[in-house]
Amino acid sequence: MRRTTITLAVTAALLLTATACTDDDITTAPSKTGAAEQPASEPAEAPEGEPTKATVAKVGDTITLKGQEDGEQVDATLKELVDPAQPKDEFFTPEDGNRWIAAQFELTNTGSKPYADSPSNGAQVADADGQRFQATFADTKAGPSMTSDAKVPPGEKVLGWITFEVPKASKVVTVQFGLNSGFAEQTGQWEVS
Repeated sequence: MRRTTITLAVTAALLLTATACTDDDITTAPSKTGAAEQPASEPAEAPEGEPTKATVAKVGDTITLKGQEDGEQVDATLKELVDPAQPKDEFFTPEDGNRWIAAQFELTNTGSKPYADSPSNGAQVADADGQRFQATFADTKAGPSMTSDAKVPPGEKVLGWITFEVPKASKVVTVQFGLNSGFAEQTGQWEVS
């Protein structure tokens, strides 16, 4: 009986700790807008609790993201999306039934510490069915791939393409990016369709 009570107490403490440590935040509001202006015919306000179309980041918009340590901050811009992305050569192609999508990111270090990361580890896309796909190592005709070992001093930036392999039938609707190989508590999300 005593062992069961101790086990329950430890389990409850672990659950409370896990819950307290999950302050993850999905940020969809752009800090800078580079996307096309919203048509005047769209409503300016959304139902309560939902962001307006103007506050949902799109291709061309910048989202400011914080890292795990004080002083880690990056302005992440989803500059372009190519769907489907063509292989750079005939030797490395998507598996049968799949296609590649390439997303160009510009990551500007706006923090006070160097930004050191493997950016593709913190990126993923999601389709309309809720399936999520991680980045894959692939070179496409879209342009130069993102470095796998970014070391960016404050005030400088890194630019490159991150490739994802998804089923041909999937309709990709969002792109996400987070610092610290995706382990930072804050993740940026762009709506792409």
